[in-house]
Amino acid sequence: MIESKYLKADVKNIQQLCTIPALKSFETEDLAKLLKLSKIRQYADKESIIQEGATDQWLYFLLSGKIRISKNGVLICTIDNTGEVFGEMRIIDGLSRSTSIHAEGPTTCLAVDTSAKHRLDTDEESENLLTLLYKVMMEYISVRLRLSNEKLIEAQQEIARLKKCIPATKPKDQKKQAAHKEFVYTGIIETATGG
Repeated sequence: MIESKYLKADVKNIQQLCTIPALKSFETEDLAKLLKLSKIRQYADKESIIQEGATDQWLYFLLSGKIRISKNGVLICTIDNTGEVFGEMRIIDGLSRSTSIHAEGPTTCLAVDTSAKHRLDTDEESENLLTLLYKVMMEYISVRLRLSNEKLIEAQQEIARLKKCIPATKPKDQKKQAAHKEFVYTGIIETATGG
């Protein structure tokens, strides 16, 4: 990973932040505060951005490239939308990271250090900025939850379809199963009672 220093709140950087869809509604002064907590991070192909189980306080905006999200080594999805927010769940619930995220090819992110509130001038500034970030995170979580609901419904429909393809157990087979259970049950009783 190549990491910049904390960014300066200059006009060029503020203009670049305005190109991130999630930050377009921010006022210029709020973007300047966000820059004080932010760094640019560049990742090589397959490099780890977030490790499942970690407890860091970084929130990310995808500036370029693509990320791969996985849990327990199982791919959940890939994302290549500029401005996409990720790493937000840890910031919201305070639990350890629930997934791992890796770069797919060269990837650049805006990394926001939510633990660096001391870099802002007042506690009120810090609270206002975090409130705006929470709003952005909630909007993204809402979209993701709706997509998850759609995928869950599709999976349930596929399971129901597959169940219809499995042949029903024949009555003859049911009698064999019942006889086998009776035999095993009787054997257990005879063994237990010495019979």
